[in-house]
Amino acid sequence: MGKSKVLVVGGTGYIGRRIVKASLEQGHETYVLQRPDIGLEIEKVQMLLSFKKQGAHLVEGSFSNHQSLVDAVKLVDVVICTMSGVHFRSHNLMMQLKLVEAIKDAGNVKRFLPSEFGLDPALMGHALEPGRVTFDEKMTIRKTIEDANIPFTYISANCFASYFVGNLSQMGTLFPPQDKVVLYGDGNVKVTYMDEDDVATYTIKTIDDPRTLNKTIYLRPPENILTQRELIEKWEKLIGKQLDKSTLSEQDLLSSMKGQVGVGHFYHIFYEGCSANFEVGGEQEASKLYPEVQYTRMDEFLKLYV
Repeated sequence: MGKSKVLVVGGTGYIGRRIVKASLEQGHETYVLQRPDIGLEIEKVQMLLSFKKQGAHLVEGSFSNHQSLVDAVKLVDVVICTMSGVHFRSHNLMMQLKLVEAIKDAGNVKRFLPSEFGLDPALMGHALEPGRVTFDEKMTIRKTIEDANIPFTYISANCFASYFVGNLSQMGTLFPPQDKVVLYGDGNVKVTYMDEDDVATYTIKTIDDPRTLNKTIYLRPPENILTQRELIEKWEKLIGKQLDKSTLSEQDLLSSMKGQVGVGHFYHIFYEGCSANFEVGGEQEASKLYPEVQYTRMDEFLKLYV
């Protein structure tokens, strides 16, 4: 069995570019969908060309041209979609329905990884409006995949470190506070944090692994399950000083929501503990499946910001 050929859809995006890099590094023949609607976005064009320089193949395909997607899919064994589900960037998860249709018609794909990479939507049926739209849409995609009998792996990567760790989980900034920090409740709820490059490494590991077929794989390395207080302590140790801490109650957070998708997600993560408050068997947890991966610990990650 050779390594699978991989098509990455959304390869110039935040997680997509890391998936392309990890796929090449792990020795997979890697294709990246080149969409005509990239237009004059020069940074994306240059990124595609840099992938090509690293050995990836660019394959043209458009979501408005079904046959072009089918033709692209027929070149590979595995399709990984990383289209954004983040509302303050671009939110286009439902476009994946066209990709699922193409995979179904191509009939050759042995694994599809849809755009997930966050909290497990199957556990978020109770999520608050308006943030639940992300989970509802992901579940719609899952149902379409499963109804079409397309082999899949779903990746639940929880909280990306660049969004949740570098800022000590503060809203509205991506840099760590220097003097004052807000705790959500008592700050003692466990949260799972992941370095984004590690997300990509683990994702590519799963694609040829029979143990991950038709499963949800959770990226929950034990040393990266931390409370917000533990995270702040790591930062304080690095900078050699204590931060002033104030507390935001559950009620105050919810009353500040005002239609913001992300605030609801913060509620579920930091008050409910939805990324770490359930058991995962070893056969579905990435760091147990792939102990050879030296994943990034959050004190190491935070050193970037000192």
